[in-house]
Parts: sequence; structure tokens; C-alpha cells
Amino acid sequence: MKPSHRGVRIGSAWLLSIAFFWVALPSPSSLRLGAVVVASGLLIRGWAAGVLEKDRELAVSGPYAFTRNPLYLGSFLIGAGAVIAGGRLWLGLVFLAYYGWIYGSTMARETDELAARFGEDYRRYRQSVPVFLPRLAPFRPGTAHAAGRTTFSLARYLHNREYEALLGAAAAIGLLALKSFGWPGFGG
Repeated sequence: MKPSHRGVRIGSAWLLSIAFFWVALPSPSSLRLGAVVVASGLLIRGWAAGVLEKDRELAVSGPYAFTRNPLYLGSFLIGAGAVIAGGRLWLGLVFLAYYGWIYGSTMARETDELAARFGEDYRRYRQSVPVFLPRLAPFRPGTAHAAGRTTFSLARYLHNREYEALLGAAAAIGLLALKSFGWPGFGG
């Protein structure tokens, strides 16, 4: 049986995370700066998850009015923040290669799926909103069908299981902090 794309993405992220933890050399200053970048990624992901009705409607409002992939932009910032917190900036090259490999293909596949599902509304949206780096002014959809949600909903955030990213990021920063302070069994 061929593994799913999501399964490969998650499995490979775990393997890289374990290797990263062992070679990381966090310091208090790298932890502080990294945690700020991680928090910004969590905020973007959380906002996106709180307006997203997966597989039900085309998301074009909230953070989706600035970038077509705010969840992946948030993931990028979380990963970049973890690299900074880990104190080994050369690992940023590994992270960039991994991110480009996994998320580049994911975004391309999802673009095709959304175009097939939402047709002309998605094509107009795709022409106006960048795939990754945000635009400065929000996109204004031209049709009621593509209007999307504008308000954050904690229920949607929870339904989309975004708390998992928050818990994972907190665990990563916590483990790096333990390693930084030389707790037994964590190096330092």
C-alpha cells in the first residue's frame, strides 16, 4: 500500500525533528528569538484554522485574503522559529530543502484539487492572491459564492484540530529549553 502524502509529510517531519533535537545547541537568546517566530506562525495557523471550513467552501477571507496557503506559511514560520531556537542555523538549509520538497508538491496538488472543485471562483482567486508570500491588501471576492468567512471561530479552530500544532510547538520549545539548561538526559 502506498503511503498518503500527509503520512509521508508527518512521518518525515518526526524523523527530522528527532535528528534536529539531537544536534541542536539552543541558548537562552536563540530560544527567545525562535519562540517569537514560532508564536507568529502559530497565530497565522490558528487564524486560518478558525475561518476554514475544510472541503465545504472556498476560503478567501481572513488570512486567505492575503495568501492562498496561510496554514503552510504558519508552518514555515514555526519550522524557521524552531531552527532559530535550536541554535544551529546551518540546519535552516535542511529545513528549506525539506519544506520545499514536501510543501511545494502539497501546494501544487491542492491548487489542482481546488481548481477542479471550485472552478471559476478559484481561478479568479488564484490570479489575485499569491500562493505563499502574502499580498499587502486583502483580496475582495467578486461573487457571493466565494465570499467565505471573515470571523474567527474557536469551534472551527478546535474542529480543524489546530491545537495539535500549538501542543507540538510548545513541546519542541520546551524540550529545547530543557536541553539548553542542561537537564539530565537532555544534553546541554
